[in-house]
Amino acid sequence: MQRRTFLAALMGTAAVGASPALGYEITKSDAEWKKQLSPAAYTVLRHEGTEPPFTSPLNSEHRKGIFACAGCALELYSSDTKFESGTGWPSFWKPLDKAVEEKTDTSLGMRRTAVNCRRCGGHLGHVFDDGPKPTGLRYCMNGVAMTFRAKA
Repeated sequence: MQRRTFLAALMGTAAVGASPALGYEITKSDAEWKKQLSPAAYTVLRHEGTEPPFTSPLNSEHRKGIFACAGCALELYSSDTKFESGTGWPSFWKPLDKAVEEKTDTSLGMRRTAVNCRRCGGHLGHVFDDGPKPTGLRYCMNGVAMTFRAKA
């Protein structure tokens, strides 16, 4: 499995059970991530899991502020771009500049676009083309993959 994970990382794809690390500004061993993160955040960020819909407190977060990566604290989304998608996950129509990277995901037998943190490679969610104007995009994020800091 290590060889497959290494090759997948080089090719920019994820192997089953892979923990993104190569080529990122912040890299840690799987054991270090597991120690740092909650079990749910670890599953989502490091193993591309998905939290159950309608379970994240960030779904109902409506204060002004910044949503950041739960793994490395990189600022990802402004509350100014958050909207109610009705899908059960926090949704945004645009990430902050240079905050995320997008990769093709075919893990469920369909073609989707996965969204990862640019700095640590943590899996955040997926982006779809059914969002509101001005971008028409819906960045559907796992709440456990993020933290929120209210503006003072």
